[in-house]
Amino acid sequence: MNIIFASTLDLDDDAWINPLQAAIPSARIHAWSDQGASVGAELAIAWNPPQNLFQREPGIKAVFNLGAGVDALFRLPGLGADVSVVRVEDAGMAVQMAEYAVYALVRASRNFDEYERLQKQKRWEPQPDIQRSKWPVGVLGMGVMGTRVAQAIAGLDYPVAGWSRSGKDLPGVQKFAGMDELPAFLARTRVLINTLPLTDETRGILRRETLRQLQPGAYLISMGRGGHLVEEDLQPLLDSGHLLGATLDVFQQEPLPEDHPFWSDPRITITPHVAAASLREETIEQVSDKINRYLRGEPLTGVVARDKGY
Repeated sequence: MNIIFASTLDLDDDAWINPLQAAIPSARIHAWSDQGASVGAELAIAWNPPQNLFQREPGIKAVFNLGAGVDALFRLPGLGADVSVVRVEDAGMAVQMAEYAVYALVRASRNFDEYERLQKQKRWEPQPDIQRSKWPVGVLGMGVMGTRVAQAIAGLDYPVAGWSRSGKDLPGVQKFAGMDELPAFLARTRVLINTLPLTDETRGILRRETLRQLQPGAYLISMGRGGHLVEEDLQPLLDSGHLLGATLDVFQQEPLPEDHPFWSDPRITITPHVAAASLREETIEQVSDKINRYLRGEPLTGVVARDKGY
C-alpha cells in the first residue's frame, strides 16, 4: 500500500512523515515532490495539497486531511465522487478555539480596547461594570469546535445559544436549528461567534442582511473560514453603529493584502488564521489510527458527507 503525503508546505520529514511511517508500518509513505512521478498511491495524507494531486495520483481512494476544514480539498480538480475524504476531528483545536473566543468576547464586553486607549493618555477612568445579561452570545456551528466554545462561554455565565443545521442539545445552551430558526437566533444575539464549516449553504452567511438582524451594538468574532464573511458589508455596519467591532481570524484572501481597509480600522482586530492549529502529536496519532482502521476494513469517524461539506 502506497500513501502520498501531499502538501505544498515545507514540512519537516522528521516531524511528520517519519512518525506517521512508524505508526503505519503496513504501508509506505512517500513525500510529494513537484517534479516527482506517480508513486501509485491508493491513499493520501493532505495538508494544503497541490492542485495536480489527483491528476498525478488517479488511484487515490481516500484522502486523510490533517485539519478539520476540507473546503480546499473539494476545490481540487479531479477529486472523484467515489474518493472518501476523512478529516481530523479535533487534535487539540477545540480548546484553542474556545480560548480565542473567550479572549475576544471578554475584550469586547469588558471594554479592554477603551482601557488601552486610556492608558496611552495616562487616564484612570473605570468603565461601567459588565452586565452579562446584556451580552447574549450566539455560536454559529455546533460541531466539535462550536460545542467547546459554547461550553466555555456558558461557564462564564454569559447567556449562550447555538445554531446549526440540525440543532444540538447542550446543557446551558439554547438550541436553534435550520434556516427557519436563524432569524430568531440572530435577534437574541449581541456577540456572534462563527465556527461554521464552509459549504455552499454557509458561504456568505455573514452578510449585511444577516448581521443587521443582530442586536444593536453587536460584535462579530469570526473563526470559521474567510468565505463566510462578505467583507465589503462589514465596515458600513460599523460606521452605522449597528456593530461595535469585530475580531477576524480568517479572510477571503490570505495573507490579507497590505492595502486592505481592515488593517487601518481600529474597530477591527486582525489575527493571521491562528485561532486554532492542529497539534502535531495529536494529529499524527489520530490520522494514523484512522488509516490503520481503514486498512483493516474497520468503520471510521470523521468521514465527510459530500452533501453537507463536513
